[in-house]
Amino acid sequence: MRRGRSRGGRGGRGERPGGRRRRADRRGRAGRTPPGAATIDEFWHNQRGGVESVTWFTPEQLIEAGWPAEMVEKPSFVPAAGVIDGADQFDAEFFGYSAREAEISDPQQRIFVECAWHALEDSGHDPSEFDGAIGVYAGCFANKYLPLNLAANAEFMRSPMALSARPYNDKDFLATRAAYLCDLRGPAMSVQTACSTSLVAVHLACQALLAYECDMALAGGVALPIPLVSGYPVVAGSLFAPDGHCRPFDAAATGTVPGYGAAIVVLRRLRDAVADCDHIRAVIRGTAVNNDGSAKFGFTAPSVQAQADVIAAALSVAAVDPETIGYVEAHGTATTFGDPIEVAGLTQAFGTSRRGYCALGSVKANIGHLDAAAGVAGLARAVLALEHGEIPPSLNFETPNPALRLDRSPFYVPTTARAWPRGTTPRRAGVSAFGVGGTNAHVVLEEAPAPRPAATGGRDRQLLLLSARTGEALAAAAGRLATHLDRDGDLDIADVAYTLQTGRHRFSVRRHVVCRDRAEAAAALRALAAPEAVPAAGDADARQVVFVFPGSGSYRPDAAAEVYRGEPAFVAHVDECAALLRPRLGYDLRRLLLAPARDHPGVDSADPRAGAAAAFATQWALAGLWQSWGVRPTAMLGDGDGEYVAACLAGVLDLADALDVTVARAEISAGEPEGLGRFAQIVAGYERKPPQVPYISGATGTWISPEEAVEPAHWVRQLDRPAPLADGIREILREPGRVPLFMGAGETLTRPMVSSLPPAGDSGYGALDHLIGAAGQLWEAGLKLDWRAFHGAARPRRVPLPGYPFQRRRYWVAPDSGRYAPMGHGEA
Repeated sequence: MRRGRSRGGRGGRGERPGGRRRRADRRGRAGRTPPGAATIDEFWHNQRGGVESVTWFTPEQLIEAGWPAEMVEKPSFVPAAGVIDGADQFDAEFFGYSAREAEISDPQQRIFVECAWHALEDSGHDPSEFDGAIGVYAGCFANKYLPLNLAANAEFMRSPMALSARPYNDKDFLATRAAYLCDLRGPAMSVQTACSTSLVAVHLACQALLAYECDMALAGGVALPIPLVSGYPVVAGSLFAPDGHCRPFDAAATGTVPGYGAAIVVLRRLRDAVADCDHIRAVIRGTAVNNDGSAKFGFTAPSVQAQADVIAAALSVAAVDPETIGYVEAHGTATTFGDPIEVAGLTQAFGTSRRGYCALGSVKANIGHLDAAAGVAGLARAVLALEHGEIPPSLNFETPNPALRLDRSPFYVPTTARAWPRGTTPRRAGVSAFGVGGTNAHVVLEEAPAPRPAATGGRDRQLLLLSARTGEALAAAAGRLATHLDRDGDLDIADVAYTLQTGRHRFSVRRHVVCRDRAEAAAALRALAAPEAVPAAGDADARQVVFVFPGSGSYRPDAAAEVYRGEPAFVAHVDECAALLRPRLGYDLRRLLLAPARDHPGVDSADPRAGAAAAFATQWALAGLWQSWGVRPTAMLGDGDGEYVAACLAGVLDLADALDVTVARAEISAGEPEGLGRFAQIVAGYERKPPQVPYISGATGTWISPEEAVEPAHWVRQLDRPAPLADGIREILREPGRVPLFMGAGETLTRPMVSSLPPAGDSGYGALDHLIGAAGQLWEAGLKLDWRAFHGAARPRRVPLPGYPFQRRRYWVAPDSGRYAPMGHGEA
């Protein structure tokens, strides 16, 4: 199969039905638009700066891309288009494609699914963890890759892949392919209404959300004609401008310019987005769709009345006064026929005597006409204007087209970026998209509600998680995030941590960072991004956590102080133990836990019971803390009196009895030579039940049986003739996928064992850093934590962060001749 060479460096949210109709355009969004705008943020930078993202090509570049020489050398050929970089590239491995599958796929499908993935990441939600159905509503430009490239390649046509090409190319499979590759379980619908496709997709997605057909929806489109390096022949009456510049509403306007790209938004019902602490960019107040019917000059002609009707319908659904609309993102193709009709329709729909108060613009002046993706590209521009409180300039506008009669309309065309002050109502905008054939769509937007303030009462250390399919991708992700943290001084590091924990898919190559602020985080991330730090392929396959309780041998008098000050779940368990122990000890155990005993009169530092009781309380509280974070043991092991914590957690003894047994053991061990018999009597005096969680017996070094657990003689053997702890460790590790988590200080007993084991955690209660780092270790090993519970009463927000750094390669099948037939370019 002939594969083309790289050419020229280019290639290319609301209430239930019947209630108030409000939807949220969530933070989630993604796009790839013409050069200089690989992300939506770069897109806004170009819009605000009045950048014309249209590329002009030399004849040599066009011929190399496959254009016939006799075509591009004609004076009537315009060698310009709003193309995008890397349109022939794809991260096949990320999406599970073979190289051959990637080669036969329409670049539109490939780019759309990458943008869909980034949009979901930008929303701060991982589909695999999202509690609800996610839908996809999208459409694309006509597929040209199959007829012009694949079908013109003899090797491909002879290959078995020729029989499998349709699902990788046909428009019918754009939405379903994205749903399959991103594992989305809601409706997946391909939408095709020509130039209004993606805005109609937004309308359908909003209706689906209101009807509870889904709980989140992606809506958008993609347009990538072939060749990926492009231009166009000028044809009389064409949509495209003879001079290669799109001038909406200008007296010199002669048409638009073809644009390539993809744009997607993620939508939710507003109250759901607010409840989930989502980053909301704007609210969709109302949408409407209609068709011209036959009341117009011809099939491809627009209709003033139909456009006025759809705008009026959207305003009615939104229940807003047209005089509160401050900006309209128009369809704005800059044609001498289309622009006057559009302004006339808008003026009729607004129905106000006010003049010149509403700005008018069109994204096509900057990036060309993105066909099926044009509507959401315009929507993105309007949303960003609302978010930034700024109206972008209208590019290439000098003199108003007199046929628009702007002086008799509510509209004006801004030529410079200007502040958009908030009046007595929130900022509002309208967005139009009109398709050839007459399907019209209009959306009414409102600025987002004020975001909830940053979370308070959280930790002063945060845990940042990174994962990727490859080490190279993880290093790239770390570098991107470090740069982002350096640039955005408003980001709260707790929000960043929460977004990474809950809003990113978990891949096998994993790393974590514990940090106090953005600067510390950025430095640690840059270290991860260094070439020498690129990790090998991961194997995050741990399935079980084994709690290991090292007993009083690991006790330090003030080890729990820092955790006690910062973790309410830990405090509750310690306080319960202290209350139960006070009658037995005669003092408050917390004096010993939170500072050296010498600092508190009434606490006898020589009391043999103190260390044992304090160790039990600390390890019991740590186990409770981990369980509150979603880490539950499938098995346990205790060393010495650490077995009493395991037995209590397994349900053999209740907490009060386990504490009594611990204190009695300490007394007997300290000086009662004949104490074994008394110890057996003490144990026999308490109710004992079979274990509900398996644990290793300290007497045998293997799994305790239900009979042993309730037999007092076992407890005597465990005290008198304990098995080596190493026997229990070996037994734990007989089954792959088990991760030992030590409830100890990590300085003497636990650290040597951890260093000799496969991925393992250590709760490290001597320092909060160590505790949080242990959570990162467990996650790296492949275990899931409850990250909402991890943050406790603090309510961090989801915030926009850089998306996955796809590791793209070129996948391309070229026609055998290296040239395209002239009829293949007949879009004009």
